[in-house]
Amino acid sequence: MGTVRSVPTKKMQHARFEKLVAEAKKNIQEISPQETAAALKRGDTLLIDVRDPDEWQEGHIPGAKNFSRGTVELEIEEAAPDLSTPIITHCGGGGRSALAAESLQRMGYTNVKSMAGGFKAWKAARLPMAK
Repeated sequence: MGTVRSVPTKKMQHARFEKLVAEAKKNIQEISPQETAAALKRGDTLLIDVRDPDEWQEGHIPGAKNFSRGTVELEIEEAAPDLSTPIITHCGGGGRSALAAESLQRMGYTNVKSMAGGFKAWKAARLPMAK
């Protein structure tokens, strides 16, 4: 008889990632899509979409800059040389942006927030999108 292997569920496969995100969220501030839209309207905030370029091309928030999760720490210094620049990160669902926001804070940025719920929440709120 062969051994029976259990197939991990999607939740089990991402358990360590989810734990990492939960820890990051303890150290950052999250804001709603509506608060993000208001900050963009004021014009003083850098919105960073940390999704991958293929996700960006499917649709994105007007005015956002696409610095994928793997390059945000490299690209931020040129985009925001002032450590007090208001920055909002977002991704697809809120996990990667929480990690990015925490990382930016560790780099010395003092006014960083992550958009709760990510692009899914932005779309659900029927806020403007671009392609």
